[in-house]
Amino acid sequence: MTTIDLNSDLGEGYGAWTTADDTAMLDVVSSANVACGAHAGDPVIMLATARAAAERGVAVGAHVAYRDLAGFGRRPVHVTPDELHADVVHQIGALAAAARVAGTAVTYVKPHGALYNTACADPVQAEAVVRAVADVDGSLAVLALPGSELLLAAERHGLRAVSEVFADRAYEPDGSLVSRSRPGAVLHDPDQVAARVLRMVTDGVATAVDGSDVPVRADSVCVHGDSPGAVAMARAVRALLTEHGIRITPFAR
Repeated sequence: MTTIDLNSDLGEGYGAWTTADDTAMLDVVSSANVACGAHAGDPVIMLATARAAAERGVAVGAHVAYRDLAGFGRRPVHVTPDELHADVVHQIGALAAAARVAGTAVTYVKPHGALYNTACADPVQAEAVVRAVADVDGSLAVLALPGSELLLAAERHGLRAVSEVFADRAYEPDGSLVSRSRPGAVLHDPDQVAARVLRMVTDGVATAVDGSDVPVRADSVCVHGDSPGAVAMARAVRALLTEHGIRITPFAR
């Protein structure tokens, strides 16, 4: 039977503020990218999210980011490789402690927002992130775009490199994601998104914004938790994949 992982960005509140229905999303996905306090998240939310994931058998990943709460981690931040390395070590360590208390463990790392985009393209930033992951725990996987500098760096360090596709993000013809600053960068129709994901998983192809076909590799599918109708979209994706005999399961345990 074909299997696929569904991942989502969770725990992205701060104090009294929340951005998504994490409880509902955890009933749909198989992996949770938990914010580690840099772009969102705080100790209470991190621990609660890890506990909720553990109760459902959902894998826990560290969603590391540039330290930018005001910008939700979506603005580039100029840091040295050593500063970035230390910050990623700190973020993974914080979530690892929360996960241990919750009765589970961090099994992978996925950068967020501007750090994801930069490190996927910049070998220097990618090396700093992956060096931090390897220094903390060489058994951790790295989740990112296929063919990205992040996954190339992960392979150089002997880490498991896991390729993901995005359910609700538009693709450029070169396989990169359309900038959120452009109209149409984020997709919202659940049926359209589900059909798109099915094609990516079964055929290894996504349709780019210019109508061309882009080859993709899907070890995991990201369904964002903070977009409007996110839970309905994730449910539609899971239902269609299951209908076609594809089992939803974490890529890492």
